[in-house]
Amino acid sequence: MPELPEVETVRRGLQPVFEGSRITRVEQRRPNLRFPFPEDFVSRLTDRVVVSLGRRAKYLTIHLDQDPVLICHLGMSGSFRILSGEDDRTPGEFHHERSKIEAHDHVVFHLLEPSGAQHRVVFNDPRRFGFMIFSDAATLHEHPSLAGLGIEPTGNALDGKLLGDLLRGKRTPLKAALLDQRLIAGLGNIYVCEALWRAGLSPEREAGSIAPAPGRRNAKCDRLADAIRAVIAEAIIAGGSSLRDHVQADGSLGYFQHSFAVYGREGKPCRTDGCGKPIARIVQSGRSTFYCPACQR
Repeated sequence: MPELPEVETVRRGLQPVFEGSRITRVEQRRPNLRFPFPEDFVSRLTDRVVVSLGRRAKYLTIHLDQDPVLICHLGMSGSFRILSGEDDRTPGEFHHERSKIEAHDHVVFHLLEPSGAQHRVVFNDPRRFGFMIFSDAATLHEHPSLAGLGIEPTGNALDGKLLGDLLRGKRTPLKAALLDQRLIAGLGNIYVCEALWRAGLSPEREAGSIAPAPGRRNAKCDRLADAIRAVIAEAIIAGGSSLRDHVQADGSLGYFQHSFAVYGREGKPCRTDGCGKPIARIVQSGRSTFYCPACQR
């Protein structure tokens, strides 16, 4: 499943082509993906102008000059491909080449820029686990896919004090709490592992154990909040983790995976200065967790 940085690189790759363009035609090539397409999917998008592209957690939101808002999720294998004359680009960051098999091209948006330039944006999804659904703009944040999502792990809003408030009283393992989308939206397995290593905190410790009393600060929470923001920001700049299939707007592959300190490095030496102990792998809630037992407490 793509994580937040991968989805953000897709958004940034699509933005210059979509924003300001008119959707002159939509090709819907099957009745459903993970869910059935909305009723009147084609007619409600045709001849609409795209005002902006947004992102909430791992969801893309395409805002038009009138309702509806189109909510898109890539699922496990979804990607967008931009076709502009001879140019063929796939926004996002993917380790394996993204599918370009036409049998998996399920939606095609035909776009016309104010300048007269024309583009086709193709949504390809071999596993068909992605989806496209509608929401009214006024109630977008109340939509079942978005309602209840926690704070975004970007910007300065997520600081040590807020993180302490979110974790206070939680008896679940720290990693599980950080993956709870109701607390922090968009955090995934890879970047939680990396952030916990940077903060020197064990994924197995009780989440509430690092939360200070209300109104007070805690160095552990400050370190972890800083680590989360930093690892997400660096991954977005690098274009995502490049794991699995996920390719950027210009088709290039990202290199953030080469900066992983713990993820996928079981048995290899810890990169903390003076440590060098082997990275361990455990399974938590069915997911692999990578960490350094010597450094992370």
